[in-house]
Amino acid sequence: MLPLFKKAMLAALGAGLLFPAIAQAETSKPATAVTAKVNQAVLNELPFADTRSFEDARRGFVGALPNGRVVDEEGHVAWDMEPYAFLNGDSAPDSVNPSLWRMAQLNAIHGLFEVVDGMYQVRNMDLSNMTIIEGDSGLIVIDPLLTPATARAGLELYYQHRSKKPVVAVLYTHNHADHFGGVKGVVNEEDVRAGKVRIYAPEGFMEHAIAENVIAGNAMTRRATYQFGAGLPPGVRGHVDTGLGKALGSGGLSLIAPTDTVPDNANLTIDGIDIEFQMAHGTEAESEMMMYFPQFRVLNTAEITSQHLHNIYTIRGAAIRDANSWSKFIDKVLVRFADRAEILVAQHHWPIWNPEDITHFLEVQRDLYKHIHDQTVRMMNRGMLPGDIAENLQLPESLNQEWSARGYYGTVSHNARGVYQRYMGWYDANPANLNPLPPREESRRTIDYMGGEAEVLRKARTDFADGDYRWVASVMRHLVYANPENREARELGADALEQLGYQAEAGTWRSAYLVGAHELRHGVITPKHVGLQPDLMQALETSMFFDAMGVRIDPEKAAGKHLVINWSITDKSEDYRLNLQNATLTHRSGELDEHAHASVSMSRAVLDNILLQKTSFPEAVQAGDIQVEGSVDAFFGLLQMLEQPPSNFAIIEPVAVQ
Repeated sequence: MLPLFKKAMLAALGAGLLFPAIAQAETSKPATAVTAKVNQAVLNELPFADTRSFEDARRGFVGALPNGRVVDEEGHVAWDMEPYAFLNGDSAPDSVNPSLWRMAQLNAIHGLFEVVDGMYQVRNMDLSNMTIIEGDSGLIVIDPLLTPATARAGLELYYQHRSKKPVVAVLYTHNHADHFGGVKGVVNEEDVRAGKVRIYAPEGFMEHAIAENVIAGNAMTRRATYQFGAGLPPGVRGHVDTGLGKALGSGGLSLIAPTDTVPDNANLTIDGIDIEFQMAHGTEAESEMMMYFPQFRVLNTAEITSQHLHNIYTIRGAAIRDANSWSKFIDKVLVRFADRAEILVAQHHWPIWNPEDITHFLEVQRDLYKHIHDQTVRMMNRGMLPGDIAENLQLPESLNQEWSARGYYGTVSHNARGVYQRYMGWYDANPANLNPLPPREESRRTIDYMGGEAEVLRKARTDFADGDYRWVASVMRHLVYANPENREARELGADALEQLGYQAEAGTWRSAYLVGAHELRHGVITPKHVGLQPDLMQALETSMFFDAMGVRIDPEKAAGKHLVINWSITDKSEDYRLNLQNATLTHRSGELDEHAHASVSMSRAVLDNILLQKTSFPEAVQAGDIQVEGSVDAFFGLLQMLEQPPSNFAIIEPVAVQ
């Protein structure tokens, strides 16, 4: 049981994952004539003659690693652009939406780029960009990518072309892992502790960097395999792009806590570089800041703006973002900095290179999020339901023809649903939907009403031949839920999802459709855990650890039991009172109960070692590293109530209800 408890914390507390490559070429099918026609029509709908983005993305190129290949210290490939060489072709194949193909080609332009003299960016050597600024005595690094391997390789690429100054400061623009996870590839913790390097972040950074994936981390990690296409091999029938960047770097994360919190909208001078900050909390991230560099006349919008429509709702699962507030913060930097900025950079994609285009770009991005917000709410207030809004909300043509408003990562459809959910929640006010049947039972009865499995398959094959893939995918969802063993339903459902993936403009939608198709045909893609990340463990607040325990309580094991456990972290002078009652675990900080069933004490290092699977609770108790006063059985009894959530639970078919 206790080793099981350790595994239960893996995804929630910073586990690295490796995904086996899918043998896609052996199982995928070509685009149908219908899909080819749909994709061909895109060429007539959008301004493909406008190729300025390619000029902008290549401008300032300094150099690149051969094939963009990065190998980590253990010999694992952390990043490799060679498998994406197929994107060198000019025309999109029938199996890729031409608009997504264009973005995929842009995100294949990789290497080191000069923004202005003294400011450089490493682009497309991980999901995000790393910005490097030459200060008086050393380098300022903004957002050191997702993994230490790619960050180290990016810095070494910079050193191949510029002087080898030390890194003296790191800035985290926000709390998403692809913007801090590679920090130990550019600096070491000893230099930070010694004051040789300072690390700056906005208020709330550490709390949100750790918290987002703690409680729902297992579900988010599994769903992220669909959003990012984990395991899909690059290729014209496989992975082409995420929209936000080419792909996710492979490897573990690192984290060094900030030494300095940037005050709201402060002006700071870091190693001789003046920086004017603009906070944007509660928008793209809970803790986020943009910045203007007057010496360079460069505005850095972090991830508040990007060369596409971002996610108001992210399909891996996360709190709904505030589109209205997001728009307002873009307008703030437009007012504050647009008349002074000559270049705009961000921490994804490529720069905007002249003042007129900066103003236009910011206006487009501002109005994009506001339009989706306002029109969703307008339709909602007319009584329209999420599905109706998602189907009918269209961008005005003035936005629809802007490449920077296209839905390569977020989409108008699912973002509109997100806005609705932010205000109204899941319930659409129709009492028939207030307490519906569970999905599998509903599907069984639906298929029965439709004439049974054979009749449904007969009709669905006709609809597939007509190119009605959305409907076929929906009907096969019901059939697979009604009978997961129906091979014909799985195959036809996979075929429909695959064609939808080939037609999708969003990299996230393409990935989700293609992963779903694979899992219908072959079962779940099972990732290999490569271990917990020590930096995230050490940064985890103890109270978050108890919250994570609470969401893993098995109510059947806890039924009828009442336990009070005192839990002390001795070296941190932290005391907690844990109360298990009504099959629910709660805790209070700064409090102990003199009548507790057990009182346990340990150092924080011991708890971290247990989470890192270096030891276990029984081993630590036996070794004397954990002291237990009172009932040892009560302490272990609590731990035995924790369940292990499966990291590879079913998505495309029903989950067994326990």
